[in-house]
Amino acid sequence: MMWRNAMIGLVLSAALLCAGAGMPVLAQATGGPAIPDEVAGAEPAVATDARLAGDKERTRLVIDLSRAVPLGAFTLADPYRVVIDVPGVVFALPASAGREGRGLVSAYRFGLFAPGKARIVMDVAAPVTVDKAFVLEPMDGQPARLVIDLIKTDRATFLKSVAAPVRPSQQPEMPKSEAAAAGDLRPVIVLDPGHGGIDSGAVNAARGVTEKDIVLSIASQLRDKLEKTGKYRALLTRESDTYVALGQRVRFARENNARLFISLHADSLSARDGDARGATIYTLSDRASDAEAQRLADSENKADMIAGLDLSEEPADVAGILFDLAQRETRNFSAHFARTLVGSVAETARMHKAPLKSAGFKVLKAPDVPSVLFELGYLSSTKDLELMTSADWQSSVTDAMVSAINAYFAAQGPADGPAVAMPASMGRPSGDSAAGSTP
Repeated sequence: MMWRNAMIGLVLSAALLCAGAGMPVLAQATGGPAIPDEVAGAEPAVATDARLAGDKERTRLVIDLSRAVPLGAFTLADPYRVVIDVPGVVFALPASAGREGRGLVSAYRFGLFAPGKARIVMDVAAPVTVDKAFVLEPMDGQPARLVIDLIKTDRATFLKSVAAPVRPSQQPEMPKSEAAAAGDLRPVIVLDPGHGGIDSGAVNAARGVTEKDIVLSIASQLRDKLEKTGKYRALLTRESDTYVALGQRVRFARENNARLFISLHADSLSARDGDARGATIYTLSDRASDAEAQRLADSENKADMIAGLDLSEEPADVAGILFDLAQRETRNFSAHFARTLVGSVAETARMHKAPLKSAGFKVLKAPDVPSVLFELGYLSSTKDLELMTSADWQSSVTDAMVSAINAYFAAQGPADGPAVAMPASMGRPSGDSAAGSTP
């Protein structure tokens, strides 16, 4: 087993090194002012109102702020987006803000992109140029105002102006965790509250409920209950309303030697898709088990694009029979846990008519960490929504998940040996810990 882990570590190191050569993001810097680091520690500016004006040739976005802030702006292609980074801004905009577009802007969203760093992402219907991007100081009783002027251009002109890929400062920060104490051999379980920050996930507009808030609440409760057993170290990929890229969530699990990864979500369906409800557990598969699983995977895999980040973080292909064998073994463990979880949760929660499904979710692609994606229910279902927002339901479901985790590890026994460290020079950031071992 230890020999196998060592060989897998070498294969994965090579894969991560290759991933760094991915295609760059199409980015067009607008030459806005640099954002000083010290701004992050200042009193937050509050965004209180936003409005669009203009037509299909020129469109302006105006956001009222409690004080002036510096900004940075750039554009992304395929799909076309305009990204505005503003440090230290807290959004207190109406719940409906950004859902309806005007002129060149089809919609926009806003939220935290990383601690202390806020972001606005505008979806645009055609190639645009950021003609102006500035912030007005408050004056004569009027608030400070952030102003973005967009003008229509053609694709060829846009592509000629494409500059460098997204700068490292524009990427969300990796979540941090404390290293295990010497001699602490408890299995690490990574809980992944989906979405966060600028990416709200599914939204029930009538009730003002977002997927990102529900799953963070449940993940936090589950973390506390697992820690209380004394059997596990439970870590969250995010502990607040902050965005974390999909690839970072996977790396976080591997770098912390996780023996189990559980990603929590709460889907939503349009009215034309029917009134489906109930919980579903997904595992990784090259082919989706049905059309609904494919739709969900496609939607979840776009999270980085929604947040204004589109990095090629994964290797296109990794050759090698050892890697393939390790991934197959990991998928077997994932399937085992998924069945255990369904059996436990079914005693306390309503399950979907097809509770076990599979699809190509990026967040489940750690090749050496058993992983599942747990869809708690549908925000589009009135009955599911009532349950998921109920304290009693959340308590019962997290209790059932603890029982499933206990049963899973009782069947697996102790780990098969220590993980094998991967040199930082082979594709991991400096200071990263060992690659995770398969139970």
